[in-house]
Amino acid sequence: MLKGFKNFIMRGDVVVVAVGLIVALAFSTLIKAFTDSVINPIIARAQGGRSVGLGWQLGQAGNKATYLDIGSFISAVIYFVIFMAVVYFLIVVPYKRYSARHGAVVFEEPGPVKTCPACLSEDLPAAAAKCRYCGTEQPPTPKTPHP
Repeated sequence: MLKGFKNFIMRGDVVVVAVGLIVALAFSTLIKAFTDSVINPIIARAQGGRSVGLGWQLGQAGNKATYLDIGSFISAVIYFVIFMAVVYFLIVVPYKRYSARHGAVVFEEPGPVKTCPACLSEDLPAAAAKCRYCGTEQPPTPKTPHP
């Protein structure tokens, strides 16, 4: 029973989705801080109010609704960067090593790409013989000799 659970958890797509959700949650915090601390005071400037902190007062002194709070936004950016570093070093790196030991490649760097001359798609693998979008035959890419 535990072996089946371990196999389920260590599947590549489960970990990729989990990392994606974590990034989305952290990014939502960053966006919320930006809207609460920068956008909302600009909009509230027309209404009036009072506040203090690191930033600029756009209306009456002490009006929190019209205070451009840069300090909170900077804190959210720092939180986002630290949180993503923790996710990367505590989840992604160990999972890449675990997968490599088991013969799977995850979170790999994208390979070389080329542009289709017919439809101008820019994400075709360099070794592709046909375009995946329009089906046009692709000219062979010259192989560069290694010195």
